[in-house]
Amino acid sequence: MTDVVTAPNLDKPDEFYARLLAAHEGLSKAESDAFNARLILLMANRIGDLSELDALMEAAKRK
Repeated sequence: MTDVVTAPNLDKPDEFYARLLAAHEGLSKAESDAFNARLILLMANRIGDLSELDALMEAAKRK
């Protein structure tokens, strides 16, 4: 199993969060959900390693 980084690891977490919220502005619930799904798939594709993705999903279930 891959080690999952749960400690803060973003250079500018508040800026990222603000940008994420801004990306959702004006979207309906369905559009926001679809945006999140596309973003998750793009991030998963960027990571590319199935064992890493499994570890991240397991960590997300625990949080």
